[in-house]
Amino acid sequence: MSSNIPAPPVTSSMGTISASTLIGSQIPAPAANATPISRSPRSPTAPHRPAIALENPKDVTTAAFVLKDGTSYQGISFGAEKSISGECVFQTGMVGYPESMTDPSYEGQILVVTFPLVGNYGVPSRTEMDEYLKDIPLRFESSRIHIAGLIVAEYSQDYSHYLADSSLATWLKENDVPALYGIDTRALTKKIRSEGVLLGKILFPKTSIGSSALESAASALGFSSSAETTSADRWARDYHNVDWVDPNERNLVAEVSIKEPMIYSPDPSKAIKLPSGRTMRVIAVDIGMKYNQIRCFVYRGVELKIVPWDYDFTAEPEDSYDGLFLSNGPGDPTTIDLTVQRVRKYLESIKKPIFGICLGHQVMALAAGAKTIKMKYGNRGHNIPCTSLISGRCYITSQNHGYAVDASSLPEGYQELFVNANDGSNEGTIHKSLPIFSVQFHPESTPGPRDTEFLFDVFIQNIQDCVNSKSLVPVKMPGGTKAENVAKNPRVSVDKVLVLGSGGLSIGQAGEFDYSGSQAIKALKEEGIYTVLINPNIATIQTSKGLADKVYFLPVTPEFVRKVIEYEKPDGIYVTFGGQTALGVGIAMKDEFEKLGVKVLGTQIDTVITTEDRDLFAQALYEIDEKCAQSSSAVTVDEALVAAKEIGYPVICRAAFALGGLGSGFADNEKELVDLCNKAFAVSPQVLIEKSMKGWKEIEYEVVRDCQDN
Repeated sequence: MSSNIPAPPVTSSMGTISASTLIGSQIPAPAANATPISRSPRSPTAPHRPAIALENPKDVTTAAFVLKDGTSYQGISFGAEKSISGECVFQTGMVGYPESMTDPSYEGQILVVTFPLVGNYGVPSRTEMDEYLKDIPLRFESSRIHIAGLIVAEYSQDYSHYLADSSLATWLKENDVPALYGIDTRALTKKIRSEGVLLGKILFPKTSIGSSALESAASALGFSSSAETTSADRWARDYHNVDWVDPNERNLVAEVSIKEPMIYSPDPSKAIKLPSGRTMRVIAVDIGMKYNQIRCFVYRGVELKIVPWDYDFTAEPEDSYDGLFLSNGPGDPTTIDLTVQRVRKYLESIKKPIFGICLGHQVMALAAGAKTIKMKYGNRGHNIPCTSLISGRCYITSQNHGYAVDASSLPEGYQELFVNANDGSNEGTIHKSLPIFSVQFHPESTPGPRDTEFLFDVFIQNIQDCVNSKSLVPVKMPGGTKAENVAKNPRVSVDKVLVLGSGGLSIGQAGEFDYSGSQAIKALKEEGIYTVLINPNIATIQTSKGLADKVYFLPVTPEFVRKVIEYEKPDGIYVTFGGQTALGVGIAMKDEFEKLGVKVLGTQIDTVITTEDRDLFAQALYEIDEKCAQSSSAVTVDEALVAAKEIGYPVICRAAFALGGLGSGFADNEKELVDLCNKAFAVSPQVLIEKSMKGWKEIEYEVVRDCQDN
């Protein structure tokens, strides 16, 4: 496939399109005064052509993606060739499309994936079943794809993953779901963020695009072969059109819920036995339940009785179950009033603990007397921060919802449990004296982080507490209180902070520290802290006007850093946002900072030394039972040769405390090692000799943890 090079924007006065024309377009960002979402549909304009180059236009089928506000895009099909309509939403997750697409919460929606490349790891087996949950596919969240259509920037025809059984395109066609790539998803996402979710259509032409030359395709799509403008009606008539469909007007829950009750039992050796000798049982109301919620209960030893959305669980004998669970699900919670009414009846005479997730959270809030609201564009992704109002801790969560609970409408006895750290929306509620709690995010993940999976343990423990005490025990959340956690790790009080910048960058070098340093400066400014930056490179984001309060275009060396500290007298310093150069300065000045009255913020120098010194790093890994490649440091060529002889060739020679890759290479013998050492010692006083890992796959983890263990 050719490179993804955008062409000039398509206009209504476009001239001839020939087979040699580069297909691509850049869509301008929506205006700030965008028309409200509730407006009536406009006549669609001719579609913007795919933002991607094609090697052989004859081998593809193109289709139109049309929004209700009249905007249209042209994309390349890689799924089923059928016209559909649905609600257009975006999701920010980088991975996990097999799980996302089978999440029932996406029923009826056209999913826009913001990550630019999709399909590169294929799709796992659809026939491989869970070892204990025999009729449940092991690697999916339901038995079918629930999205109405898929929109991506670039689709990878080639895939590689040890679990892959087929391509994404094959799976989409199996499920009769259309998908388009080559669409400017950045522009599309900006539009949704600006104007709110929009109804959309994927429309296929009546004439097969792949069967003729590109000029014929252009004609079929309404692009004139002369300079004359083509009317919107002209191109629209050439497509298999469908009516606009707002999935939220339907009872989506009834479409995705099971039809008859089902029971899933745990492995007998793991089953949680109650004093009566019976296995703990939870009734789960399926209002769009993901399979991993079943796994999270059954793997923990709980027997799960799953019932349909309209099942009267209030009629269940009290001694037949121990808790009630409300699952996630699609659409507007007010469309399932029957479920809301039954939950209200349950809460009015509560006798067992209750826990809800996502749509279940909204249903519980409505049943308690609170209100829900439709969000502008919702929260859908795998990296959304939520703060516990009890412990003060922040958790990274997986989310998929377009509605939220109005926290201001919560009745007496309830309080907020979690809030969204980005937009302040409600992410959970808890009752002050009864075993009732629920969360808006997905603690079961799949896809996404598992940071909050402990909430299933909280619910199970709450059930056990109620059974053992023979009374209703309020939910106990782990992690202590916010006051306790703040007292353990008091906030550092600083008014002025010095940031050591990313230093000089050459063309071709990564600018990740420019990025992270810029984010650090923004965060400090949000906290009202005065920022001073040292960075010799004027061509960085960090040094942009209006970012740092003061910038020194000086080399990041101990000499200049010392002078700036003496002149500016900052309270604190960050050495972790300037790459290897800044780390080296931090290590060199470790013993001076206290005398200069500067507190090192973030990662402490001792930790930096441990990670930079290979011997200390290997020792630290050994203490936690992790293996590390054999390594040794050397300050002379002779020491390097001795180390290589002990380790055994081939080895890797690295320059210590240097930019990644500088003065590094593989050596198969002494001569090659001497040559590498001479180059490395030109840029560093120390070299690292390590066992060669050539042929192994390297995975790099960025682990960030703050003083409150977030």
